Amino acid sequence: MEKSFLPSITGGFNESKFLGSGSFGSVYKGILSDGMEVAVKVFNLELDGAFRSFDVECEVMGNILHRNLVKVITCCSTVDFKALVLEFMPNGSLEKWLYSDNHALDILQRVKIMIDVPSALEYLHFGRVLPVIHCDLKPSNVLLDEDIVANVGDFGIAKLL
Repeated sequence: MEKSFLPSITGGFNESKFLGSGSFGSVYKGILSDGMEVAVKVFNLELDGAFRSFDVECEVMGNILHRNLVKVITCCSTVDFKALVLEFMPNGSLEKWLYSDNHALDILQRVKIMIDVPSALEYLHFGRVLPVIHCDLKPSNVLLDEDIVANVGDFGIAKLL
């Protein structure tokens, strides 16, 4: 994907499109030409570990398919710019739902999430020829889609066994 394409889908990485930040960069909401909403994770290459994090995420997330793992749509990699275009999760992170006064999960939603996350981990550990260990599983790395289905994301420090 062309680097010049990403600012156009995120409004120039406008603050109004900002979804959050992590250890190695920032995430912005974008809209593709077909109307599909995406999350664009832009890596801050000035940070130690950002190059490795991008490489690991591309390798791990580009080769896995499971209903409870965030899907990579495409990536952009140049010498001075690295980004992932990911499936957008409209309900944000599990952290927001657990620790906010404005959001609440009912008991059925909580039970489903307690099934979704281990299902993703079981696939990563046992459903592949080369097992993957996430290494950073926490509520902020569990994202919820429009139906409150949990999807594990952020494989920046994952280990391939």
